[in-house]
Amino acid sequence: MAAATAAAALALTLTACGGDGGGDKKADDKTSTPAAASGGKSQSQSNAPTTQSNEVLATVTGGDGIQIVVNSAKRDTGGFVTVEGVVANNSSQGFTAPGWQGSEQELRDNGASMAGASLVDKTGKKRYLILRDTDGRCLCTRFPTGLTAGQKIPFYAQFPAPPANVTEVDFQLPTMPTATIKISG
Repeated sequence: MAAATAAAALALTLTACGGDGGGDKKADDKTSTPAAASGGKSQSQSNAPTTQSNEVLATVTGGDGIQIVVNSAKRDTGGFVTVEGVVANNSSQGFTAPGWQGSEQELRDNGASMAGASLVDKTGKKRYLILRDTDGRCLCTRFPTGLTAGQKIPFYAQFPAPPANVTEVDFQLPTMPTATIKISG
């Protein structure tokens, strides 16, 4: 009887540790977006794309000494555009990205992040909001501890792709000037 109980407990333990098939889900996620490939964990600078371009599409500086350099805006086969670059805190104080999470209720829980970013197609008169996962987390860089004075952090933000004939859009982020960028790919 004790051996049967122990065997049943072991079987239950192994079943509980088996997971929910997350391995298959992650394989599918990797084909969709780099942000989703993290398995839905909070995005941070460590999850930002690792292939930074040296090309500069645009540079904007906000009133707080915060500078955004956009290095690339690539159209991906999955039907989205990934914007990458660097955020630099050129001030003498810490920066927690106030307002950058956007005004949508779903995005407010993203905290210090680029969740409020958007792309605007002026010709087609359309705004493309940041993509998000099913839990409302943006497919973008988060700054869980903010940016310390002098710190530079690579960023990424993903959006639905505008039509293929649209090659120039405005990258907008609350509290920052607008940057006109070219989409490649």
